[in-house]
Amino acid sequence: MVTLSDEAILSAINDGELGIEPFNKENLTPNGYDLTIDEVEIPNENKTSKGKLVIPPGKRFAVSTKERIECGQNVCAQLWLRTSWARKGIICSFGKIDSGFNGTLTLLGFNSSTENIELKIGGTFAQMVFEMMSGPAASLYSERSGNYQNQKGITWSK
Repeated sequence: MVTLSDEAILSAINDGELGIEPFNKENLTPNGYDLTIDEVEIPNENKTSKGKLVIPPGKRFAVSTKERIECGQNVCAQLWLRTSWARKGIICSFGKIDSGFNGTLTLLGFNSSTENIELKIGGTFAQMVFEMMSGPAASLYSERSGNYQNQKGITWSK
């Protein structure tokens, strides 16, 4: 696999192989794209926010991305927590965005610090690093499981 540069990401968007909507050129990095927070939720506490939410120490939470991502048959992506959040004590477990995926992302995190951490809507949270696959997938995400295909907002396990 080859990691896409900023110019290759723009080219993949222009060619229709990759979609990021809404796209903000300021979120483009040399080898990826920063995702922004659209919604934050603390499970089992009925705490959800469209403005900002304080995550207490020792609490898990979910973030939905503002951006809808669409990966074509030759593109997948890795997710990485922005290091500014890791330095504050946020821990996340991310995977890959499969080729053929279309939708917003639900990212799960945990506040491992001893301090409250405030998450603001519209702030950047994670980075996608896109990869060009060695060839098209035999069957895309939408054709295999597709559990989270076309999701919008925070989606818990299906």
